[in-house]
Amino acid sequence: MTQLNNLDSEMAHELGDFPEDDLDIVFTPKECRTLQPSMPEDGVELDSHVRDCVQTYIRDWLIVNRKNQGNSDICSLKNKGSRKDFHKHLQKQTFESETSDSSDASFQAGPRPVHVLPEDTSRTAPASSDFDLRSLQPDPRLENLLRHVSAEEFERQNEEARRTNRHAELLALYPSVDEEDAVEIRPVPDRPKEHLGNRILVKLQTLKFDIEIEPLFACIALYDIKERKKISENFHCDLNPDSLRGFLRSHTPSTDLSTQARSAVFSVTYPSSDIYLVIKIEKVLQQGEIGDCAEPYMVLKENEAGKTKEKIEKLKAQAECFCQRLGKYRMPFAWIPISLTNFFNVSTLEREVSEAEGLNGKGSTSDKRATLLQARRLSERSLSTEDSYPVSNFKTVSLTHSTFFKQEGDRLSDEDLFKFLADFKRSSSLQRRIKTLPGTLKLEISPAPENLGYCLTPELLPVKPFPENRSRPHKEILEFPIKEVYVPHTIYRNLLYVYPQRLNFANRPASARNITIKIQFMCGEDPSCAMPVIFGKSSGPEFVQEMYTAITYHNKSPDFYEEVKIKLPAKLTEKHHLLFTFYHISCQPKQGASVETLIGYSWLPILLNDRLQTGHYCLPVALDKLPFHYSIHSPEKVPSQTPPIKWVEGHKGVFNIEVQAVSSVHTQDNHLEKFFTLCHSLESQVTFPIRLMDQKITEATLEHELKLSIICLNSSRLEPLVLFLHLVLDKLFQLAVQPMVIAGQTANFSQFAFESVVAIVNSLHNSKYLSKDQHGRNCLLASYVYYVFRLPDPQKEVPKLGAGGSAALTESRYYTFGRTSAVSVGSKLLQSRVISCSNPDITVTQTAADEEVKNIMSSKPADHSSSRMSFYIEGTNDMPGVCTNPRPSSKKHFHEELALQMVVSTGMVREAVFKYAWFFFELLIKSMAQYVHSIEKQDNVRRSRFSDRFKDDVTTIVNVVTSEIAALLVKPQKESEQAEKINISLAFFLYDLLSLMDRGFVFNLIKHYCNQLSNKLNSLSTLISMRLEFLRILCSHEHYLNLNLFFMTSASTPASPSPSLSSQNSSSCSSFQDQKIAGMFDLSSEYRQQHFLTGLLFTELAAALDADCEGISKVQRKAVSAILSLLSSHDLDPRCSRKEMKIKIAALYLPLVGIILDSLPQLHDFTISDARSGKGRTGNPEEEQESAGAISQNVALAIAGNQFNLRSSGTSLASLSYRQSATLGPDTTRNLLICFLWIMKNADQNLIQKWIADLPSMQLNRILDLLFICVSCFEYKGKQSSDKVSNQALQKSRDVKAKLEEALLRGEGARGEMMKRCRIPAGNDRSAGLNENLRWRKEQTEWRQANERQDKTKAELDQEALISGNLATEANLIILDMQENIIQASFAAECRDNLLGGVLKVLVNSLGCDQSTTYLTHCFATLRALIAKFGDFLFEEEVEQCADLCQRVLHHCSSSIDITRTQACATLYLLMRYSFSSTSNFARVKMQVTMSLASLVGKSPEFNEEFLRRSLRTILAYAEEDVDMQATPFPIQVEELLCNLNSILSDTVKMREFQEDPEMLMDLMYRIAKGYQTSPDLRLTWLQNMAEKHTKRKCYTEAAMCLVHAAALVAEYLSMLEDRSYLPVGSVSFQNISSNVLEESAVSDDVLSPDEDGICSGRYFSESGLVGLLEQAAELFNTGGLYETVNEVYKIVIPILEAHRDFRKLTLTHSKLQKAFDSIINKGQKRMFGTYFRVGFYGSKFGDLDEQEFVYKEPAITKLPEISHRLEGFYGQCFGEDNVEVIKDSAPVDKSKLDPNKAYIQITFVEPYFDEYEMKDRVTYFEKNFNLSRFMYTTPFTMDGRPRGELSEQYKRNTILTTMHAFPYIKTRINIIQKEEFILTPIEVAIEDMRKKTQELTAATNQEPPDAKMLQMVLQGSVGATVNQGPLEVAQVFLAEIPADPKLYRHHNKLRLCFKEFIMRCGEAVNKNKHLITADQREYQQELRKNYGKLKENLRPMIERKIPELYKPVVKVNSSRESFRNHSFRKYDAQTSQST
Repeated sequence: MTQLNNLDSEMAHELGDFPEDDLDIVFTPKECRTLQPSMPEDGVELDSHVRDCVQTYIRDWLIVNRKNQGNSDICSLKNKGSRKDFHKHLQKQTFESETSDSSDASFQAGPRPVHVLPEDTSRTAPASSDFDLRSLQPDPRLENLLRHVSAEEFERQNEEARRTNRHAELLALYPSVDEEDAVEIRPVPDRPKEHLGNRILVKLQTLKFDIEIEPLFACIALYDIKERKKISENFHCDLNPDSLRGFLRSHTPSTDLSTQARSAVFSVTYPSSDIYLVIKIEKVLQQGEIGDCAEPYMVLKENEAGKTKEKIEKLKAQAECFCQRLGKYRMPFAWIPISLTNFFNVSTLEREVSEAEGLNGKGSTSDKRATLLQARRLSERSLSTEDSYPVSNFKTVSLTHSTFFKQEGDRLSDEDLFKFLADFKRSSSLQRRIKTLPGTLKLEISPAPENLGYCLTPELLPVKPFPENRSRPHKEILEFPIKEVYVPHTIYRNLLYVYPQRLNFANRPASARNITIKIQFMCGEDPSCAMPVIFGKSSGPEFVQEMYTAITYHNKSPDFYEEVKIKLPAKLTEKHHLLFTFYHISCQPKQGASVETLIGYSWLPILLNDRLQTGHYCLPVALDKLPFHYSIHSPEKVPSQTPPIKWVEGHKGVFNIEVQAVSSVHTQDNHLEKFFTLCHSLESQVTFPIRLMDQKITEATLEHELKLSIICLNSSRLEPLVLFLHLVLDKLFQLAVQPMVIAGQTANFSQFAFESVVAIVNSLHNSKYLSKDQHGRNCLLASYVYYVFRLPDPQKEVPKLGAGGSAALTESRYYTFGRTSAVSVGSKLLQSRVISCSNPDITVTQTAADEEVKNIMSSKPADHSSSRMSFYIEGTNDMPGVCTNPRPSSKKHFHEELALQMVVSTGMVREAVFKYAWFFFELLIKSMAQYVHSIEKQDNVRRSRFSDRFKDDVTTIVNVVTSEIAALLVKPQKESEQAEKINISLAFFLYDLLSLMDRGFVFNLIKHYCNQLSNKLNSLSTLISMRLEFLRILCSHEHYLNLNLFFMTSASTPASPSPSLSSQNSSSCSSFQDQKIAGMFDLSSEYRQQHFLTGLLFTELAAALDADCEGISKVQRKAVSAILSLLSSHDLDPRCSRKEMKIKIAALYLPLVGIILDSLPQLHDFTISDARSGKGRTGNPEEEQESAGAISQNVALAIAGNQFNLRSSGTSLASLSYRQSATLGPDTTRNLLICFLWIMKNADQNLIQKWIADLPSMQLNRILDLLFICVSCFEYKGKQSSDKVSNQALQKSRDVKAKLEEALLRGEGARGEMMKRCRIPAGNDRSAGLNENLRWRKEQTEWRQANERQDKTKAELDQEALISGNLATEANLIILDMQENIIQASFAAECRDNLLGGVLKVLVNSLGCDQSTTYLTHCFATLRALIAKFGDFLFEEEVEQCADLCQRVLHHCSSSIDITRTQACATLYLLMRYSFSSTSNFARVKMQVTMSLASLVGKSPEFNEEFLRRSLRTILAYAEEDVDMQATPFPIQVEELLCNLNSILSDTVKMREFQEDPEMLMDLMYRIAKGYQTSPDLRLTWLQNMAEKHTKRKCYTEAAMCLVHAAALVAEYLSMLEDRSYLPVGSVSFQNISSNVLEESAVSDDVLSPDEDGICSGRYFSESGLVGLLEQAAELFNTGGLYETVNEVYKIVIPILEAHRDFRKLTLTHSKLQKAFDSIINKGQKRMFGTYFRVGFYGSKFGDLDEQEFVYKEPAITKLPEISHRLEGFYGQCFGEDNVEVIKDSAPVDKSKLDPNKAYIQITFVEPYFDEYEMKDRVTYFEKNFNLSRFMYTTPFTMDGRPRGELSEQYKRNTILTTMHAFPYIKTRINIIQKEEFILTPIEVAIEDMRKKTQELTAATNQEPPDAKMLQMVLQGSVGATVNQGPLEVAQVFLAEIPADPKLYRHHNKLRLCFKEFIMRCGEAVNKNKHLITADQREYQQELRKNYGKLKENLRPMIERKIPELYKPVVKVNSSRESFRNHSFRKYDAQTSQST
């Protein structure tokens, strides 16, 4: 291997060059909650099982660490904690968007006067509204702006300034990578620990009754009434004052401190609303029923004087007497239930507790804390189930109760209690049924704090912290959970609970009435053998020998509720038993009689067949003294004795009792019991036969039985299996490696043990009660492997059992076992090309680890000829040659045995092994680590640590697992999810192997894996996704950099370590060297060999970016995020903080640059989708469907001053290369770009400059395009959305959540775009495979964060804004650095022409984004350098860029921040100065600045003219101070320009005033535009401003019209310049689009010649500009629904495109046309066009508007009240609400009747009006709604002034209005220029009505498909009998008689004909209806027919009567208004006679 140069080796060392002592085996003491661990009592010889248990519980954890993992990549992810404070060192960046200025406020308040426009606004001298600029104070100037400095020096100063104060770690500013992708985070499992549920602390503060006469004792426990189960042990306490306690002195020998506790910690694992705390109160036994004893408590009060006091004293004396005599005995007294509903978040429990969660890992997500903890914990590499239960986060509550329930003597059992509690929960009716006692109970309930000082466990062990000086301890109360808790035992606990339940002595003679039972735990039959192991009650000794039950007075079959808690001895024998002695207690003292009278005995042996007896028993009671040796039999089965025992009721069971154990020693499961017993019989000397349960096992059957028991292990219940999991697995592993000699035969249990382990692993994973982590690993097993597992003790000598056969086992034994069977399995397995990868022939020399890697890099399969097969056979007699020391012969190595078993397993076992491979892999790794540690081979060469056979086994395993993955991936979803998990486990396995084995060997495995997968998989996205996750894990190795970086041969680094600029240009850079440099940026095969892992990762990335198949976008995201997380880890790795180190690391990632440049066309284009950011960036043709509203991108050219579309050069990115591959999502793009910037920031700058210098310009342009996207991508988004970036969770578009997302995001801006794009089917999503519940939890976290915006504190928001502001600044500065590099390199190479434009484009884009002052300062400096260096070129070639630049710089001149303004002014002045000196006439720049300002003024409402004026003043100051220029006309020209600008500014002021009145605003803009009629550039700008405003108001048609006018303007000028046949001939060509366009031709040649400098120089005055404007107009027409116009627009565009042979655009155009025509067909009559209203203004308040009438165009379906409300509201604000009135009718207004102090508005709905001849041309619905200039409205009236009257007097006035322009126009309101009125006589009104009715009938009859309801409605109105003023009445009024006036003959006849047609249509309709009706409408049809008949009859005479005069020959009449007469309209005053 080539030697590294010194620098490199030093760095390698710094990175922690593969340290040899990489492994660290740590014995961590087990955390113990108590001061001393819980242990069995001293001095007892323990049996082996108990010893093993205790050993397991107290031995240390064994953890294998890798030393450097502390600063590994992941760990630094973990240390993101350290990022918590890093923001404190950040500088606050200032953004203009966040400096609010109050100057706008003045426009909002108070009623505003309405301003009226002067009629003529055409530009005259700028003096009109101007105030003198010179009166202002200029801003401070940049002092050295005008000093002469060489360009190089200027650049150097700039660079120096840029380099200072930069943030070193770019990625620390970047939001951390989304955790869903972070597969390399392998959570550290939780330490196994004792299970504690939700803990609540209950403190008893007061317990007393109204009279205090005797001691009382409380006993507290929890009950779950739904489960009907007592869920905690009892807590005994009393609050007796010393005086009363003294009554019992004779009965309490001592009082231990632990019995004085008054507060207890209860634990609840499954909280619910059914949990009650029940306090039972007992008192000392006295004579009488409970009711009698309670009587005084109900009636007496302590504080009453007189008799009461005496009574109380008497009672007290009585009580004292009873206490002295009967103080040992208790009686039940009272009880009180307390509901705990409020102490658990029950709302959250409802949905969760139903499915056993919490501890079983179904961690509930109830409250926020748990959820967030969960998320945090994931990132901290640990996954816990610990605090994921619904945490009881209530506040401390004090409760006071004043009523107690009296106990009922015959209802004391738990059953009765549950009934009472159920009643109590339902209602308080319990109080009516049970007597209550008054008293006071005060207790405090609070959540138990984590480390509650001075607390005792249920075994009375002190818990840490345990201060010495406290008086009363707290007690932890043991929980009895209602369901299983699956947490393995970790402490020694051995408790027995005895519950006497009832005794039935009903059939006994009378003596036994007050019965108590004395309970004792005996270790023999002598009375002295009672053991002091019973826990005492309150205020007494800790342990007692006996316990008495409470007594129910005079009850022969009492119920008991006692709980006797016993500490079981560790070693139990047959002699241990429970003894029950029954007594009758005499309450009254009798002479000479003792208190106790013995009634009988019973007992219960503790062991039965060596097993603990638990459960329910019904025991017989013996009357006499018990015989000897009674205790070895159970009382039911005592053999007959002499003399015989006397039994109660003849040996029947009369005593019910329950015994329960809580023990971590007794398994209480037959299978486990048997397994442990047999294991111990192997380990220790036992005598055969051994007894097991009820069978005897001889030595001969031992092996068989043990195998059986191993197989049956998995049949045991899950709970005991989990509880004893650690011990079971330890034993099985012991059996696997320890050969046993039984009866002289060697027994081999390996295979059985292994299969049993597999079965257990399988069942634990499959249990729905147990949790898994995000990689699907069962948490219990994970923590077992991590903490508990250690190599089975090899020291155990093989017991020589029975016949004592030879124990010597030869080494070969291991190899022969199973190898033969392996051949058969193996042959199939190994058809895959498996070669023994560690070649046994290589002699072992001390070679560097890297050499191995070097060998495999060259990947020649060397001479690994000996195949696996031969090894099986050879192995039998051959010791592996590489093993340096022969092993002790009797020892099998665990890792070898395990690997072997994995290889030879078959069938189901094999399936499970690979399904849960992670467990076996982790076992292998941990055992290998311990093995290496134990033989201290770490000093030895890695290659020889493990035997070749073991390596072969590992190779086989990896191959098999790989093929397993491939096989599963082609199966359905669930299986493929499984495959992903196996894939991750395999990756972790190899990751771990890198630290243990020969790295060359491991790299070979990795290579095999990759090849094997590619061969087997055909789905590209799955394949890449799999390999990506695999590599991502390997790359997270702590020595990742060493594994890659320093294989670099010196040849591949640049020649001189830091070539200077001069050397860079000198000839010394040979072309060879240059190729080398270019090669460093490509993914070459040498690179892949040298940097193995990174090469693989890049290959996957490149493949993912190239691919275009389903589900690939998810894969691309994964690939990019893998690389990003790697880079982040370097940034956060303290080892990599040195600059040289960063350079080295960046060099490793250079090929990424090539990959990113190649993927340029696929990047998400941020310039498009940011439409929401208010800077209105525009859409893109490809995206057209998605953003109908946005303006299309192709018009890159088309919007004013290009403010809205920054892509000016006409080549939009889209056109660089046609996009073949899938576009990346915005997030993926952003991640990819940040990687690019990272490399650019950290790589060696000289290297980058050399690289750039050699790049072809095509590539350089690509880099510039990339930078362009970067600028928009990293734009600062402001506080309100800073979280959007980080919240990438939102991006995971899962279809399930689509609806939610819609609701959340409403398709806003970039995100909406994204959402739309993410609708790609989700592919096989990894997280879907997570344990459902976990996945939901994660989602919930992310969604929470997203939705709870309001939950973030201000500080957090500020911090986020601070970080994202710094990120934006740093990213942009890196981009700026790159541009400087490009400028320098290209300047050196003299190829600047085409590049400069690109650089400018990027700079201009960055100026258009929201930037910090820091960045702007540097950016303007760079710009000034550019202007100085390339000025002339800039002004000649890059005209468009220059225009943009002016616009941007001007924008910043109006900034409210001084620094920015200063910089911008200086830049603008310099721009003018250089443009003057290069052309000595800067007309063009003047024009551009003027246009920019016009566009700025028109578009941005928040724009501040005050600051801009100040900037103008500053520029003037520069001009005056510029000594060099004083001699030229420059200063005067500058002043002229500034005055002109100033006058434009005054337009803004006006526009501000109309901000609220859109119509007035448009009128103003219209006039300003008209004023520029002679200056086409500016008129164009204002037309575009109008378009912009219209678009904002969603008036798309008007916006389109503005652009059409603009296009017509351009066409006029183009036709003046050049006569091309395919171009439109000026504005005439546009007539079909709109008749209004002809206005644009007003400008004639003599006004302006287009050749004059600066005129029509804008980018739109070109063919592409024209096309751009028209395309945009077409887009807008399309959005506005005028599809026919789209066609007209494209008619002009298409010839131009054809002339340019632009077929791509033509394709696009025709597809758009097709869409437009489709829309016409599909939408038909459903299309909505505008609604029109006539609005008249009356009143002097309106000024010029007074008596003006307009037609307003409003959006479709605007109702009259809407527009009326809008106008009334607006003018109400202007003049005060009381002064505005809306005139409700449409009658002509008489001004004289109006109040002169009020403003009146008259609003009338009008409809388009056409003459009949016009209707021939206007056929379609569209034509009837387009190009409208005449409108009509109707006013009904009668001659006497009422609006309505009888038929015969009802007249109608039709008013026709003509507007100045046709709608749609560039405004939404147009003046009315003409009004005509026609009056209809009553008979004409009747004719019109009848015609209408007939039309309705015809339409309803002929409708397709027929609509019965509609038809019946119309019919009902026509022939219904009751229709008022119906047809019949009309006929009777007008047709009954022939009119006297001959003028009316014709009308009479017309009406008669109308009726004739009407009755005919009615007939048709009735017939049609007959066919449509349903059966139940028959009668209705008959009724209709009848009515029709009647109507026809009544009308017949009138219809048939003709007027004879009319049928004479016709004489031609001369009439002036033929068309109106046809319509029977006549001018009212000119009714000429019709009679002939």
